[in-house]
Amino acid sequence: MRFGYGTNGFDNHRLTDALEVMAEQGYTGVALTLDHHHLDPFHPDVAEHTNRLRRDLDRLGLDVVVETGARYLLDPWHKHHPTLLSEPGRTLRLDLLRRAVRIAARVGAGVVSFWSGVKPEQLDEDAAWSRLVEGCSEVLDTAAEHGVKLGFEPEPGMFVQDLAGFERLAAKLGHPELFGVTLDVGHCRCLEPIDVPACVRRAGPNLVNVQIDDMRRGVHEHLEFGEGDIDFPPVMAALREVEYRGLVSVELPRHGHAAPLVARRSLRFLRRAASEVTA
Repeated sequence: MRFGYGTNGFDNHRLTDALEVMAEQGYTGVALTLDHHHLDPFHPDVAEHTNRLRRDLDRLGLDVVVETGARYLLDPWHKHHPTLLSEPGRTLRLDLLRRAVRIAARVGAGVVSFWSGVKPEQLDEDAAWSRLVEGCSEVLDTAAEHGVKLGFEPEPGMFVQDLAGFERLAAKLGHPELFGVTLDVGHCRCLEPIDVPACVRRAGPNLVNVQIDDMRRGVHEHLEFGEGDIDFPPVMAALREVEYRGLVSVELPRHGHAAPLVARRSLRFLRRAASEVTA
C-alpha cells in the first residue's frame, strides 16, 4: 500500500517545503493540485517550474498524480468554475485539463484526476450529458497523445456524483482504455447506497486513483481519520482484493493550518489500518 498526501492540504506551504515534509514523514507519493500558489499551469514559466518539480520528486522518491480541483484558479469569484458543463467558459476548463495532462507527462504522473462540475440550472440533463461527453472526449485525445490516464471523480453535489454516474459516463464514452475512476473513500460513505468496501470492489476494474479521508453519512465534510463513520481495515482489505497498485492519497483540503501534524497522524493511522489486514 503506497500512501500519498494532497498538496491542497498544504496550502500554507511552498510546494518544495510541502514535498520535503511529506517525504521526511514517510509518504511515498503526492497528489498535486495545480493551483496559483503551488504549480500554476498558466504561469509563463510553467515549463521551468515543471522541470524543477520533476527534479524534486525524483530526489525525494515521490510518485505523483495530478489533481485539477483548485477552487479559484479559473475564476476569482466563483469556486470550481467554469466547468465542463459551463457555457460560456468551458473552453477554459478544457484548456486547464489539457495543460494538466501535459504537466503530468512531464513529471511522470500516470493519472490526471478531474470531475464534472455542477449542472447549471438552465441546462437540461440531456444537454449536460452531451457537453460532458464531448469535453471528456477532447481531454481523452490529449491523454492519448501523452499516454496519461484520466481518473474521473464522482463528487457529491456535482452532476456526476456517484459510481452509477461514472459508469453511465464511461459507457457513453465507449469505455476507453485511458478513462478510469478516482474514488474518494469518504464520498462513498457520504452518499453511496452500498458500504465503502463494496464501493471499492465495484470501482475495482476501473480504479486508477484513490483519495482517502473519513466522513459521516449524508455530510460532505472531509474529516481526519477516526472522526467519521468509516471502518478502515476492511477498506484496505478491499483495495488489496481488487489488486489496486496506485497511490492512496490523504484528502484533507481544509487542514492546511496544521498540515505537518495532520499528515503525521494520518500516515500513522493508515499504516495501522493496513497492518491490521495483514495481521
